[in-house]
Amino acid sequence: MLTRPLIQGTFGVITSTHYVASVIGWSILERGGNAVDAACAAGFAMQVVEPHLCGPAGEAPILVYRRASRDVSVVNGQGVAPAAATLERYRGYGLELVPGTGLLAATVPAAFDAWLQALHHFGTLSLEDVLGPAVALAERGVPMLPAIRQAIESVAPTYAADWPTSAKLYLPGGAPPPLGRPFRNVEMAATYKRIIEEERAARSRGRDAGIEAARRAFYEGFVAETIDRFCRENEVRDVTGARRRGLLTAQDMAKYRGRIERPVSVDYHGITVHKCGFWSQGPSFLEQLNVLKGFDLTAMGPNSADLVHTIIESAKLGFADRDGYYGDPDVARVPAETLLSDAYAAERRAQIDLQRASHEIRPGRIERYVPSLEHLRYATRVKSAAAAPRPAGTGEPATARLAAVPGDTVHVSVIDKDGNMAAATPSGGWLQSSPVIPGLGFPLGTRAQMFWLIDGHPNALAPGKRPRTTLTPSLATRDGAPFMAFGSPGGDQQDQWTLHCFLNVVHFGMDLQQAIEAPEYQTTHFPNSFYPREYELGGLNIESRMPAETIAELRRRGHAVTVADPWANGRHCAAKIEIDTGVMSAGASPRSAYAYAIGR
Repeated sequence: MLTRPLIQGTFGVITSTHYVASVIGWSILERGGNAVDAACAAGFAMQVVEPHLCGPAGEAPILVYRRASRDVSVVNGQGVAPAAATLERYRGYGLELVPGTGLLAATVPAAFDAWLQALHHFGTLSLEDVLGPAVALAERGVPMLPAIRQAIESVAPTYAADWPTSAKLYLPGGAPPPLGRPFRNVEMAATYKRIIEEERAARSRGRDAGIEAARRAFYEGFVAETIDRFCRENEVRDVTGARRRGLLTAQDMAKYRGRIERPVSVDYHGITVHKCGFWSQGPSFLEQLNVLKGFDLTAMGPNSADLVHTIIESAKLGFADRDGYYGDPDVARVPAETLLSDAYAAERRAQIDLQRASHEIRPGRIERYVPSLEHLRYATRVKSAAAAPRPAGTGEPATARLAAVPGDTVHVSVIDKDGNMAAATPSGGWLQSSPVIPGLGFPLGTRAQMFWLIDGHPNALAPGKRPRTTLTPSLATRDGAPFMAFGSPGGDQQDQWTLHCFLNVVHFGMDLQQAIEAPEYQTTHFPNSFYPREYELGGLNIESRMPAETIAELRRRGHAVTVADPWANGRHCAAKIEIDTGVMSAGASPRSAYAYAIGR
């Protein structure tokens, strides 16, 4: 029994993690905009309605499929480390990890550039058309939702003691805004209105000139100057307890320009899946697919112990490679071709024991490359939250805390009437991670916490380098035609939950809503990408809706199983088109209560 209907139509579909963003994106499609125009409008709207999950100074990797040219493009959407962000400087602070809050973890804001790059190269409307609805939301206010209020409450003591600019916005009268009352961010609205004015003035020379003028206002004008001044003049307390100034400068902002890249792709059962490059965790999804090609997943059946075990064991291998080999290819040496080859997948597949869970972190062996494992010295190993029986001779089960998976991201997927597709996974610039910058109305991002402070590691901190991000939208095509756009919030879990959704469609004939609502699970076997980088060898978190016999058998095979609440894992959003009939469908996860799909 589904909690929501499958949305279907022939004109278009959109799905996002917030119903207001879905409505705004849909309005753009109704006005004649294409999939990218709609995704941009929804992306800007989510900065207003979900400020605890994304913001203007965060990140926004975007994938775009153009029906006319039958190709897929990546809009980078991940900012780089400031010029002053060196290993020596961070070690001089006495740090082993980049703090997860404050100013020291800021990379150059990339979300605004990414939306403008997408609009410029692939959209049809003006910036005012797609940004205007978000400005109206910020000015008029949106009802305060429980999830946002809970995020504010969680950091209210920090606001009151150390972050007065955030307290001014989010603790009016000394307390979080009341539920259901309109919450306004007039400073953020004013920032975007000023940018729109710059865009409008230049638009007489053409749409592209207007978009470029808006970009200059952000990266070379008043926004960059305000960020520079705030970082220079303010010492901000971070999660370590220390007060530090930021390193981000106006020069860093002016030098930055995102770019359009080619995706990395693999074929799976006649479907080509496209992901962002090795500066993201996206290729780990593709590595898992390559390994899983060698198993008959259909015969295993949905929600079976054989299926879950096989998928989890392939994930452990893919994420071990992610942490050992991945990094910004502009700086790091990454064996990309080998990692996605069928021969390498065969070697990795042979390492899976179909009857016993692995409790080792095992990156593969690649000639002339040495995978790094040094980062495990700085990660925090935890034990299982439940006494999990292990196979004979493997030792006593242990119990300890297993941290809950936090929501930290948003997603939007769109397919328009012409078969163009867009998928974006914006994140960062969260209200709970860095103080609001006065005069702008939003905080900086903290994505630099994903770097390691380790010489020689492919994901080591370096000036001008992209951290290996968790953000990872997905597109799939079939024989060059559009097929599916999908994604989910969830940090390291994104390329697990969305993989399961995709496999449910391909192997078990589920429609999108069925695939999204199927019981979810994920391994916590590898270090979390967020501070303080926790992991649990053999860890498996699984929703209680999974059959009891499946859970029992997974424990017997040695998985350190934690049974979660029935609807705890994932906020999937997915859109799909059957090219022979033109029928489109879309689904949205009920797990957060706010995600919704629209279509006609």
